[in-house]
Amino acid sequence: MKKILASLLVCCALVSSSCAQTQKEENSVISMNKEMFLEKVFDYTTGATEWKYQGNKPAVIDFYATWCGPCRMVAPILKDLAKEYGDSIVIYKVDTDKEKELSMAMGIQSLPTIVFIPTTGQPQVIVGAADKATFKRAIDEVLLNKK
Repeated sequence: MKKILASLLVCCALVSSSCAQTQKEENSVISMNKEMFLEKVFDYTTGATEWKYQGNKPAVIDFYATWCGPCRMVAPILKDLAKEYGDSIVIYKVDTDKEKELSMAMGIQSLPTIVFIPTTGQPQVIVGAADKATFKRAIDEVLLNKK
């Protein structure tokens, strides 16, 4: 009986830590590859001529490289914003060195390039590093329609 009780306690602990981890992942910046982009953002391989966002929440995509100094300055800001905005938006990051085809398809020429994608309408872009206030203003105005 003690072994069964101990097993149940361990299972409960694992489940609760798993739930806590899921919540933590939801409020963080998510690494994105080409396949995820095609599924969750926009399938550019279909030859579509009009932008049609696939997601159900506004998104921010950070196109970055690990060697890029300004990209390293932006990363903690976006991490803070992911926590601050919680599940009202989703923030992705794309390593342009690993995802060259995706970066080329999106026309990324400078780093960092931050793309703000509302659920409807056209994406907006910030090229280069910016401060937290600038990112918050873009999220509020472009993604959440707070003016």
